[in-house]
Amino acid sequence: MTSLGVAFDGRNPLGVLREQARASETAGATTFWVSSHLFLRDPFTTAAVVLEATHTARVVLMAVSPHAMHPLHIAMAAATLDELGPGRVTLCLGTGAPVDLADAGIEPRRPLRMLAESVEAVRRLLSGEPATYAGELIRLRGRRMAMGRHAIPIFLAASHPRTLELAGRIADGVVLSTASSVEFVRWSLDHVERGVAGRRVHRAGLVYAFTADGPADALGRFRRQLGITLRAPHHERNLALAGARLDQAAMREAIAREEWTAAEALVSDDTVRRHTACGSPGEMRARLDAYRAAGLEETVLAGLYTPEETRRMVAVALGKDG
Repeated sequence: MTSLGVAFDGRNPLGVLREQARASETAGATTFWVSSHLFLRDPFTTAAVVLEATHTARVVLMAVSPHAMHPLHIAMAAATLDELGPGRVTLCLGTGAPVDLADAGIEPRRPLRMLAESVEAVRRLLSGEPATYAGELIRLRGRRMAMGRHAIPIFLAASHPRTLELAGRIADGVVLSTASSVEFVRWSLDHVERGVAGRRVHRAGLVYAFTADGPADALGRFRRQLGITLRAPHHERNLALAGARLDQAAMREAIAREEWTAAEALVSDDTVRRHTACGSPGEMRARLDAYRAAGLEETVLAGLYTPEETRRMVAVALGKDG
């Protein structure tokens, strides 16, 4: 395994995050994926902390929504971070979590078109040249950014067929979400490939991965997170391709009532095994290898919070735990 990342979801205090990033890089992580979740910690400040705490690892801003932030502000933030860590910044755009957008009073308009126009607009702004763009949703009127040119790769976070194909067609990379089965990864990357047409597109995926002394602890670690993620209707195909059984309607009802014990009970050990890389150290590595065999060039460990557990999971993933 040559490319391993760690995801930060915005829940950790910055002091803990700084130590977590340092421990991860020392253990061998090469990228840090900083989530842009509404109502949690600011991703750009978080990314600045990670850049200053580490030496060579890249930082990916994931997945900034052009519905919540104008592409100009996105480009400004990315370029400013690239001054702090030259050549170490990647930008990832995405529509955003529907529930978070709704709670913020944001109604996404034409999400596929917005992503396509945002990628083009941000690229023009980062070029260092006067940026003119006349899209259906975004307009730029010939002004250049003061920071000059910044060669920052732009990825897309995608899960639906048309968005996956768009990523293949226009983005520098694509990232798939947590709880994706190996089979769903393969299906998703097949759609990315339809848009590629000979282009080089980096393929990354977030994976819940954990090992513990006992199987129950390893398989139980992400049971709640899996329920929260897999309850969404668009994961029906993910579950079907994996051959997993999950009553999505019952899961939605349990979570709506905040009955977490009931919700976790709906996620079987079999479902955990099919949608994560949890188990013994050997099982975790074998599962990560399976994700890579499905087409991922980079696996990104998600759902880790303490510096020690993150260091340990990176070491296990890289076979350095012996």
